[in-house]
Amino acid sequence: MAAEHVEHERAEHDDHPAYPVGLRLSGRRVVVIGGGQVAQRRLPALIAAGADIVLVSPSATPSVEAMADAGEITWNKRPYEDGDLAGTWYALVASSDADANNAASAEAERTRTWCVRSDDADAATAWTPATGRSEGVTVAVLTADVQGRDPRHTAAIRDAVVEGLRDGTLVARHHRTRTPGVALVGGGPGDPDLITVRGRRLLAEADVVIADRLGPRDLLDELPPHVEVIDAAKIPYGRYMAQEAINNALIEHAKAGKAVVRLKGGDPFVFGRGMEEAQALAEAGIPCTVVPGISSSISVPGAAGIPVTHRGVAHEFTVVSGHVAPDDERSLVDWPALARLRGTLVVLMGVDKIGAIAQTLIAHGKAAETPVALVQEGTTAAQRRVDATLATVAETARAADVRPPAVIVIGDVVAVGTK
Repeated sequence: MAAEHVEHERAEHDDHPAYPVGLRLSGRRVVVIGGGQVAQRRLPALIAAGADIVLVSPSATPSVEAMADAGEITWNKRPYEDGDLAGTWYALVASSDADANNAASAEAERTRTWCVRSDDADAATAWTPATGRSEGVTVAVLTADVQGRDPRHTAAIRDAVVEGLRDGTLVARHHRTRTPGVALVGGGPGDPDLITVRGRRLLAEADVVIADRLGPRDLLDELPPHVEVIDAAKIPYGRYMAQEAINNALIEHAKAGKAVVRLKGGDPFVFGRGMEEAQALAEAGIPCTVVPGISSSISVPGAAGIPVTHRGVAHEFTVVSGHVAPDDERSLVDWPALARLRGTLVVLMGVDKIGAIAQTLIAHGKAAETPVALVQEGTTAAQRRVDATLATVAETARAADVRPPAVIVIGDVVAVGTK
């Protein structure tokens, strides 16, 4: 009769959907029964919630044991005993002992403790939703009823919502008054998919975007019609927007209360003058957020099949700007020292100076047969790779009509892998 009564109560509960709620567990006792893989997955979130966690289990995975060693949880190294849930606000029952799970679940029912069962969702008084987070927002997706439970579908919905919030394809604009500010966003080497998720989200929330020519231009097409896009292109050998004008535009729009994104190619601080903009904003009292980007100095060679380091070939790589020739008094590069290095040399903005660069390196001891690769429009559909040596690179670049933007890689790693 008792079993029939339990089944009757369970059937009554199953007729109604679960009621979603967020538990505030900071400083409150939480008991976890079992130290296996389920506990390993669930414990980090409980720790982050500030719960006072007691683990009851004769054994634990190495990761769970490390949490106990670090003092993040209290570990009672024994099987479950009746009374372990006394004073508990929330229980996670996840051991491999079915009898212990049933006994702990029964105690939770008697003490009115919300209890999650990893082995039997029907017997639980609470369910763990598929949870994700994005910029201070928690997304929790819960199946409406037991009969319709499909954990994979629930997780897929969670993932789609979180990914949409992160990459900006699902835009939920803020309605609270925002503090004026500017985000210096590194857009990556060119492929729009290589911008960081944070950068893409900030771009989707922007009122004004001040964009470089080398920023991922395809992302601008996705912006809503109300977003003002300002061209700050610094085109080699052509017209450009003075840095002072860029700084003033950033300050002006931020002071007007708008969300401003300065979209730059690569990383803002790798030959990108990002620090000059950050300093100008600081002097004007404008909050500035820096969002690092994937630098073309590493990503473009990689996209062309060239590792900047490789075991037994190169243990170092150096990135230099080639926008001024080695014999130019403005150059800050120690070219003779670079010629003596055994690692990889990556040159940015050096297409028109590659002849002088190659001659200088050879003159200071670099082997003339050192492999060189020029990768134009790296990571984009127009990417192409041209190979040469230090002795031939000037003529090869001219003959192949290599144009900026191009990343130049000098060193034995050029010959590693496939072309």
